Amino acid sequence: MSAVMMVVWAVALAAQAGEDTAMNTTGVWSVLDFGAVDDASGDNTEAFQAALDAARAADGGVVTVPAGRYRFEGAITVPSNVTLRGVFAYAPAHAGIRDGGHQERPEFGSVLEPYGGAGDEDAAPFITLQANATVQGFTVHYPAQDPKADAPTPYPWTIRMRGNNPAVMDMQLLNPYNAIDASENQRALIRNIHGQPIHIGVYVDRIYDIGRIENVHWNPWWSHKTPVFDWQMKHGIGFIFGRTDWHYVLNTFCFGYNVGYKFIETKDGATNGNFLGIGADDCHTALLAEQTAPMGVLITNGEFVSFNGPDPTMVRVEKTHSGTIRFSNCAFWGPSNRNVVVDGHGTVGFSDCTFMQWGHRRGDRKQQTDTPSIEALGGSLLVRGCEFLEDKPQIRLGRGVERAIITENLIAGKTRIENKARGRAIIKNNAATPRGKFWREHHQSAPGFRSRSLRKAGK
Repeated sequence: MSAVMMVVWAVALAAQAGEDTAMNTTGVWSVLDFGAVDDASGDNTEAFQAALDAARAADGGVVTVPAGRYRFEGAITVPSNVTLRGVFAYAPAHAGIRDGGHQERPEFGSVLEPYGGAGDEDAAPFITLQANATVQGFTVHYPAQDPKADAPTPYPWTIRMRGNNPAVMDMQLLNPYNAIDASENQRALIRNIHGQPIHIGVYVDRIYDIGRIENVHWNPWWSHKTPVFDWQMKHGIGFIFGRTDWHYVLNTFCFGYNVGYKFIETKDGATNGNFLGIGADDCHTALLAEQTAPMGVLITNGEFVSFNGPDPTMVRVEKTHSGTIRFSNCAFWGPSNRNVVVDGHGTVGFSDCTFMQWGHRRGDRKQQTDTPSIEALGGSLLVRGCEFLEDKPQIRLGRGVERAIITENLIAGKTRIENKARGRAIIKNNAATPRGKFWREHHQSAPGFRSRSLRKAGK
């Protein structure tokens, strides 16, 4: 299309938007009425933006997108008080792009296919949400991203959330490079999102009033056992949290990243928040804490698994850390080298947690090591009411540990807690496996993993 024709087309769209704004009394617009094409053949940037601007001019409304494949060469903005809505009422699944045996491919429902910004992750995000704006009910698929390439093609953020109360709901972000920038807003809501972000899943920073992330599931539906997935395992991060006050994170999961959850300090500060039912599977490090706020990151009912990479470890707390992290009723398994490594000057606590399958070199069950489940190099450590399901060293307190309380834990085999701390350590009332003929026979007849561990420990 020539430059003159593009100008004429833009003027026509604007005029149509003005007419529809004047005539529309339902508060609902369809992108098809503004010239959108649903067969992946033409650029829909101007048509979508015209429909969104028409809703904005009417002081808000809903812009609907029927089933189809919509190509984009540029970026769009969802204005304040406007909802951009596709056909899905819950995050869809398109595993067929990875597994040809499945029917569903990203050709069904409302599918947005960005091409613009390829090669430049700092370019304008594909979708920017302003205050009180919502995007809901889509699959976003990047057709030009090649899973067999040596490295992924960088793209800008798929969604950027700005202003107060923006929302992203019921979507599949199938293969974005960077998925959701949820920073510089208040009370943002991210709910029911599935997909496979390759580089960064969610980034949170500069939020001073409570944000919410619920039911977000990152899994390799688009690409698995490919060069790009290998790159993701070496470089990808599922969730990054910078400065946010009292964030609520519920039922989130990520599989196949270098780091699952990363807590950092930005120029504006660090994280405090409530994390319930979070999980990370097959991440080199499931959770990495460079810094948290002193009032704490509170993690309950978490599940963390690491078994690949040069040093598979579920939780790493760095030397830079001076805040607080508390784990309650969480589980850690592998086979891994260690479950936890703690350093720094902060406080890290574990209560009613389960630790198992540590002491394996590079995730190989056959290569045993003498590494403990929890290795503390610095800071303060609380381990109370937990269970260690391996007859191996449980905890090692290094010289830099300032304070430690290790009490009332259940242990398979002998209690093996090494204390070299120069600070104050209280270690008492830990229950090792009982020995003797009665207990050997008791454990011999009992079923399950725990009894097998106790049988081995009682020999």
